[in-house]
Amino acid sequence: MVTFQFARTAPLPLDEAWRRLTEWTRHGDVVPLTRVTVVTPGPTREGTVFVARSGIGPFAFDDRMEVTVWCPPDDDGGPGLCRLEKRGRTVRGWAEIEVRPGPGGRTRVIWREELRPRFVPSLFDPLVRPVARTVFGRAANRLLRRP
Repeated sequence: MVTFQFARTAPLPLDEAWRRLTEWTRHGDVVPLTRVTVVTPGPTREGTVFVARSGIGPFAFDDRMEVTVWCPPDDDGGPGLCRLEKRGRTVRGWAEIEVRPGPGGRTRVIWREELRPRFVPSLFDPLVRPVARTVFGRAANRLLRRP
């Protein structure tokens, strides 16, 4: 099991940072070799299910996720929190995306995640942790930069 966290400060209002991070199909635009399909009808809410398919051909796997907490930021500048449960055959765990007011009208993003890759022994956790933090951190950076 690998847990990690990172934070970003974006020059965006809360609601725009939230939108950019929680439009699930956009994740496929910024994560290499990944396509995201939303399975349930919109809008996103608790119970929304989507699948990130990563890899090439027979070396691809599905990362099935369900939104279990959906609290968008409120109009008064209150924070937002989304929790995803990873329920795929290959990847288990959870992710939380939190947005809160940051300095100078910017948004502070806190991303927490626990990954339990099925075929990777815990011996490799010290290697997986920094790689996962880097991959997800870069994805968050790209999502926050793209309108």
